[in-house]
Amino acid sequence: MKGDYQELVDEISALLGAPATLENRDFGLIAFGAHDSDDDSAMDPVRTRSILTRKSTPAVRAWFEGFGITRATGPVRIPAAPDAGVFRDRICLPVRHRGVVLGYVWLLDAEPGPSHAQLTAAMDVAARIGELLADEERAGADLSRELRAVLAAERGWQYDMAVAALRTALGPDAEGLHALVCVAPWTGEDSPSPRTVPGAAALCALPWHGPAGPYAIAPARAGASKRRGETGGPAGDTGTAPGGAHGPGPAPDGGYAPGPGHRRALAVLVRLRSADNLSPATTAAERLRTAAGPAAVAGIAAPRRGLGDLDHCWHEATAAARAAHAQPRLGPLAHWSDLGPYRLLTALPQAEPDPAVRTLLGPAHTELARTAEVFLDHAGQAGRAAAALGIHRQTLYYRLSRVEQLTGLDLDAGEDRLLLHMALKAARL
Repeated sequence: MKGDYQELVDEISALLGAPATLENRDFGLIAFGAHDSDDDSAMDPVRTRSILTRKSTPAVRAWFEGFGITRATGPVRIPAAPDAGVFRDRICLPVRHRGVVLGYVWLLDAEPGPSHAQLTAAMDVAARIGELLADEERAGADLSRELRAVLAAERGWQYDMAVAALRTALGPDAEGLHALVCVAPWTGEDSPSPRTVPGAAALCALPWHGPAGPYAIAPARAGASKRRGETGGPAGDTGTAPGGAHGPGPAPDGGYAPGPGHRRALAVLVRLRSADNLSPATTAAERLRTAAGPAAVAGIAAPRRGLGDLDHCWHEATAAARAAHAQPRLGPLAHWSDLGPYRLLTALPQAEPDPAVRTLLGPAHTELARTAEVFLDHAGQAGRAAAALGIHRQTLYYRLSRVEQLTGLDLDAGEDRLLLHMALKAARL
């Protein structure tokens, strides 16, 4: 980015035949043109200090702002003031974007000075600098509050208002192509700066009630919260309200205050250039997943243009993350489009297991549950299932008979097999 600024500053210097200096609106130095004059008076103390220390004093800033540069939309000529250390006249080109001043280009003025046409051309370059500064400012903005509000809201007027607020904050980028990423469990800071994640437009931390590890078969937790903003489940599910006895609650600043034993997921909205190239989202997911630790996985939703379907994107991203936990072959980074049957399984409400399989899913029968799952994964072919488990075929038959006794299901019946297979896969989620 700095190279882009330097090229534009050099372009202005060439247009006006004078060395230019670019500062942000806080008078911090961004770039400056080369000065090859033998006239020492050209390097007055103000310009020298700006280049050497990369900033100006509050007094110098107030003095220049007294000439109305914060409100100006065109070049401003500022006379010399030796008492203030300004030995040469100045020309200030305000750098604006959408009416907001973001910085200033400074040039030393001398007779006869640049023509109106030259200054007009220089202001056009300043407008291009303004676009770069605006893009950088948006990229560095903390939009965690706006993104969290969208992902936690139910469909309706509150969701529409949250989307509108995020759209305003993102500016023109809001209508571009995005992919939403879920990294879970997230153990890092509440929401890292988008500056640290290339391509990220916004990030925020949200509650995570998915699996804690990559492989676990256990009964669903009674009373588990199923709010879409917390689990990625369908809107309209009910559960523990925020701030409840065991649930999270809003922080005083509108952020998220975790409850006892609470775990979080990180949502990342990533800008894309093409729907066929998800590498920006994949790169961001891998970087953040590594930072979150070895137990973390990541899910990536299907890319979409605009922000209207972010709730559906969040469901897809969290579903992909849950599937990556449940099925190691899908992880540690899973795409919604690659989930296969887990696209349906993750859409099911998180509830208590079916009564027929509840006993089988208890901790005393983990080996039997795994045997049944491997048997069904191999389409009921005993030889292949026994080989995958590393057991004798007769041992397999004995275990399957125990499964039938515990569940009351008939493994020769297709619908019973379907129920058992779905229950075993769902339990992982």
